[in-house]
Amino acid sequence: MELSALSHLPGADESRADSLLKEELSDFCRKIVVLDDDPTGIQTVHGIYVYTDWEEQTLLQAFEAQENMFFILTNSRSFSAAETEEVHRLIARRIDAAAKQTGKEYIVISRGDSTLRGHYPLETDTLRGALGGLTGTDFDGEILCPFFLEGGRYTIENVHYVKDGGTLIPAGDTEFAKDKTFGYHNSDLTAYIEEKSGGTVRREDCMAFSLEELRFGDIAALTGKLMSAGHYRHIIVNAADYTDIKIFCTALIRAMKQGKNFIVRSAAALPKILGGVPDQPLLGPSSLFPHPGRTGGLVIVGSHVHKTTSQLEDLMNSHQARTIHFMEFQVDAVFKGGLEAEASRILASAESCLRAGKSVVIYTSRQLLIPEGADKDAILAASVSISDALTSIVSRLTVKPRFILAKGGITSSDVGTKGLSVKKALVMGQIKKGIPVWLTGPESKFPDTPYIIFPGNVGDTHTLREIVEELS
Repeated sequence: MELSALSHLPGADESRADSLLKEELSDFCRKIVVLDDDPTGIQTVHGIYVYTDWEEQTLLQAFEAQENMFFILTNSRSFSAAETEEVHRLIARRIDAAAKQTGKEYIVISRGDSTLRGHYPLETDTLRGALGGLTGTDFDGEILCPFFLEGGRYTIENVHYVKDGGTLIPAGDTEFAKDKTFGYHNSDLTAYIEEKSGGTVRREDCMAFSLEELRFGDIAALTGKLMSAGHYRHIIVNAADYTDIKIFCTALIRAMKQGKNFIVRSAAALPKILGGVPDQPLLGPSSLFPHPGRTGGLVIVGSHVHKTTSQLEDLMNSHQARTIHFMEFQVDAVFKGGLEAEASRILASAESCLRAGKSVVIYTSRQLLIPEGADKDAILAASVSISDALTSIVSRLTVKPRFILAKGGITSSDVGTKGLSVKKALVMGQIKKGIPVWLTGPESKFPDTPYIIFPGNVGDTHTLREIVEELS
C-alpha cells in the first residue's frame, strides 16, 4: 500500500477529539502503570519517571507520586519465557499491594514493540491471571493497539503496517516478522492473535474498532461496544492518526468509569494519550547541555536490523566521521570465549578518545555467525552475553561522556540499568520523533547525563548522523 493512501481515509476531527478527551481525563483518577519490555516505550512522553526495578518500596513510591503515570522497565524482551512469566507474576503482586496501600485504582499497560515482537500473549495472560487472582475479578478484555505514528506504524482494516519510505508494508512481510526469537506470519491482527495464542483465541471471536467507527466519533456507541465486552474479549484498535487514539481512549475511560476492566497491550502512542501527556518541541543541545563540557560523546550501536546498519553506514560515510573514532566490537567472540578481552580492548581506546574530547562510536559487527543447531533460547542467551559485554565497557568507564546514545532495545536497557546503574530517570522528551532521552538520576554512575535511547527500528537513513552532528 502506498503511503498516499492514508489521505483517502475518512477525515478526523482533531479539535473535537481533544475536547472530548480533556473532559473525560479531568476526573479520571486511575494510576496508569506501564510495564515496558525494553526502554523505548517512553518515546512519546516527557515529564514522566521510569523505574528500573520493581521492589516493593519502589512501587509504593511510584504510587504515592503526584504523576498519574509511571513506567517500569522490565526489559523482558531479553528474558526467556519462564523468566518473563515469573517476573510478571511478581510485579503484579507488588503493583496490587502498592495500590491497596495507597487506596488507588489502576490500569496496567503492557507496552510492546510496534512491529509486534515480544512475549505476547504470555505477558498479558500472566497479568490477567495474577491480577485477577489478587482482586477476585476477571478482566473484561485485552486491548491490542500497536499504532505508533512517530515510527510509521499504522493499523488499517485490522492489518498492521510498517512504513518504509513511501510504502506501507504489512508487518508480517517485514524483517521484524522474521525475528529468530519472536517471529510471526500474520499481519492481520485477528490472525496474529490466533497465531500467537496457539489457536486458543479464534480470529472470528475478536472485537475490532474500525477507523470508520472511530472517525465518526459516536462516543456513546463506542463506549457501549466496550461495555459489551466480557470474559477477556480480545479487542483490536485500528488507528492511522493520533485522533483515532484520542477518540478510543475517551470511550475507554468512560467504560472504566462504569466499572469495566481491561489490560492493554500497546505501542508507545496509547500511553501518551491515556496519560494526558501534551506535545512539546523536540529537544536540542541547549535543553540537553545547560553547562559546557569538554569530553566527547559515546555512541553504542547494538541493534542488527537493516535500518540500524544503514544508519550506521550513513554516519561512517559522513563529513562528521572524520572527527569520530569508530570501533567494531567483534560479536563472534561470544562463541570463542573472548568477550571480556574484546571489551577491554575497546574500553582502553574509548577512554583515551573521550578524554581528548573526541566522540566515540562502538558498534557490534553486523553479522553473528550462529552455530548450527542453536535454538531460540541459545540465540537469545548469546545476544544477552554480547549486550553484557558492551555494557561492561560503560560500567568500567572512568571518563564521563558529554552524552550517551545507545542503539537497540536490549542494548539500551542494559546500558541504562547495568552500565549506568540508573534506578529512576526523568524522561526529558525526544531528540527526534520516537527517540527519547533520559536524564540520569543522582544514584547513577554519571548523574545528570543525557542518555539517548535510539530504537533499532526507528528513524530514516540519516537520523543517527543528524543526532551525532547536532550534539558533537
